[in-house]
Amino acid sequence: MTSIEKIAKILRSDKETIGNLIKKAEALTGKIGVLDKILDENETLIRNRLQLKELGASIPAEEIYRGLIEKIREDDLQLFKALGKPSFMLKEDVDMVLMKVKELISPTEGFFLKKEKAVEFLKKEPPQKIINYLGYKSVEELIEREDIFEIYAAIRLFEDSKWFNDIFSKQYLALVPADFEKRKIEMRSLEQKWVGVAQTFLKKKYQNISHLKELGFIFVVPIELGMLGEVTRMFSLALHYFYEVKFNAELFENFTKEPQSFGKNLASVIKVEVINKRPPETDKLRWLIIPRYLARYDENDWRLVEPHISPEAFYWIKAEEALTGINKIFKNVYVNFLFWQDLDWVGDYFKTSGGIEALISFNLVDAIMALIREKELEKYLYHHQESLWNKIFIEYFGREKLEEVLRENFVKGYVEM
Repeated sequence: MTSIEKIAKILRSDKETIGNLIKKAEALTGKIGVLDKILDENETLIRNRLQLKELGASIPAEEIYRGLIEKIREDDLQLFKALGKPSFMLKEDVDMVLMKVKELISPTEGFFLKKEKAVEFLKKEPPQKIINYLGYKSVEELIEREDIFEIYAAIRLFEDSKWFNDIFSKQYLALVPADFEKRKIEMRSLEQKWVGVAQTFLKKKYQNISHLKELGFIFVVPIELGMLGEVTRMFSLALHYFYEVKFNAELFENFTKEPQSFGKNLASVIKVEVINKRPPETDKLRWLIIPRYLARYDENDWRLVEPHISPEAFYWIKAEEALTGINKIFKNVYVNFLFWQDLDWVGDYFKTSGGIEALISFNLVDAIMALIREKELEKYLYHHQESLWNKIFIEYFGREKLEEVLRENFVKGYVEM
């Protein structure tokens, strides 16, 4: 099997698509044999990790899969103990965990919506479900008694998504650069009163953490989900959201170069709009930009087999790099996530005990999700596959170029080279 055929198989694309991508990338960069290099590195990293787990490459895929789940289970327990066995039902414990997260990142300012503008939006389009839930008589009473960040968090957790997208977020279209200001990214747990509001969100997302790009706010709902992998999931997602919010703040500031389209561009990012039709034909090398995990909703989405780059996978690169340095924030215990270093794009096909080939992802996030959903026997591959598309881009053009083209073409939805 050629390297083009192997990569196409892993990405569920076709060899013509991958072959055309490689031909154009080689013409632009002069780099030859990049896919061979990627596959050699992939094989080396897999062999190394299997040796660490005392597993052989010839053992059934099921055993390799179980070995990876067991490894993340061990790491999750290690982190849980290092953090002092926190209870996520207690706000003070959650805030303590978030303090540890903050020790891994540099305090950062971003370009975010002014609080007074956020209040104005609430008055124009009151979140009635939240007002009713808290027993208030008016939106003015809600604003007077509640934290503005927590109200907006509750909107994402509780209000109908159709109301948010079709009514509330339409106000964003009129925003101008003067409605934004520089301030620090904020990360904290919500008050206990919001737990009831979040129940539907928690059941759907299997996580108790989320974020608000426009406000620069990362928040945790103080509740235990009672699932293995919960600690690592929350800790790593807090890092992921930090880098996502930071990148989006840079996007917002970049949008100020075209004030007349500032609101439209910002609304597109907040709603996570994705290009929905193929751009015009071209002889140039084209990469779609896909800012959400489409495979979560439809693994056969046509956009997934087109050459593309993933902002989500880019945020995870930075989050996982931070996570592998976690031991520096613990003084008396040793926590080690180095096993997962550089594995975000790594995976391969292995034979099952029944002789069927199965794709195994070595990606940290896929492993966490597999552990969390272990009872459902649900396997996750899409974080690995999206990271591999990014890996191909980075090998040809570099990581700095990846970040640059994402920032310059995010709303457009594709980049041509």
